[in-house]
Amino acid sequence: MRLINVSSMSVEEFIGRNIPPYGILSHTWEGSEVSYDEMRVGTARSKEAFHKIEMACKLASGDGLAYVWVDTCCIDKSSSAELTEAINSMFVWYKRAAVCYVYLSDLKSSADVSTALEDCRWFWRGWTLQELIAPQKVNFFDQNWQFKGCKNRLLKEISDITGIGSTVLDHLAPLSSIAVATRLSWAADRKTTREEDAAYCLLGIFDVNMSLLYGEGTKAFRRLQEEIIKADCDLSIFAWEAEPSQSRRPGRRYSGILAESPKEFSGCRGIIKANKSTFHTDFSITNRGIRM
Repeated sequence: MRLINVSSMSVEEFIGRNIPPYGILSHTWEGSEVSYDEMRVGTARSKEAFHKIEMACKLASGDGLAYVWVDTCCIDKSSSAELTEAINSMFVWYKRAAVCYVYLSDLKSSADVSTALEDCRWFWRGWTLQELIAPQKVNFFDQNWQFKGCKNRLLKEISDITGIGSTVLDHLAPLSSIAVATRLSWAADRKTTREEDAAYCLLGIFDVNMSLLYGEGTKAFRRLQEEIIKADCDLSIFAWEAEPSQSRRPGRRYSGILAESPKEFSGCRGIIKANKSTFHTDFSITNRGIRM
C-alpha cells in the first residue's frame, strides 16, 4: 500500500502489517487528476488537481496523522495486477483509515448541508457506497474546504439520500445482516464511468473478490452475482425485476435468472434477510445454471 507523507509530500510504500495510521481522501474526479507517475517524477505540483492532495495532507496533519491515501496517485494504474489488487482491497483500506475526508467540489459554502447534500455529484457515484460505509469516521468539506459536518451527525440525511440504514452507516449492524437484494438496491441509481465498475465497486459490500476484465461489459455484474452466490445462500438475489425498457428490447424474450445491472434491484430496498434458523436452503452455480 502506498501512502503520501504529509510532510514531504512524497509517496512511500508499506507492505503487510507495517502500515501506519492514515487519513483517506474521497472525492469526484474532475479534469486531469494527478497520477502516480507524476508524483514519482515530481511533476505533480504543476497540476491544478494537486491542491486536493495538499489539502488532504493539511487535514491529516491537523488530525495528528503522518500519512494520507489518495486514489488518483497512490495506485500505479499502468499495472493491471496492481489495479486489481487495489480494487479488491479498497473496502479494507477505507475501513482501516483513521478518518475519511470527503471533498464535495460542487457544495457551496453558503448551502444548507441538511438539504444540499442530495444534489452533490459525490453521493451518486458507484464507488461512494464503500467510501461512505467502510470508514468509522467520515468528515465532509465544501468546495472551499470548509468543514460541513461528519457522518455520525448527518445519519438521517445520508440515510434518506442513499437508502442505507443508519445502523449500517453507524456500524451498529454488520453488512452481512442486510439482505443481498437490499445491498444491491443501494447501487441501483448510481453512476460509474466504466460499465464494469458498476460491479467492481460493490466487491467490498459483499466481501468477495474478482479479477478485473475491463471490456466485459455487463458480464462483470453477472460474475459478481455468481461470487455472491458462492459466499451467501441468500435467495433475495433472485428478487430483482427487469426494467420495462429492457423487457421491450427487440429480440429479447428471456432474461435469465441473474440480473443485468444493479438498476434491476431498485425495488428491493425493503427486503429483510430471513433468519437461517427459520428458513434456509442451499443453491449453487453449475456449468448448466443454478441448482437448488
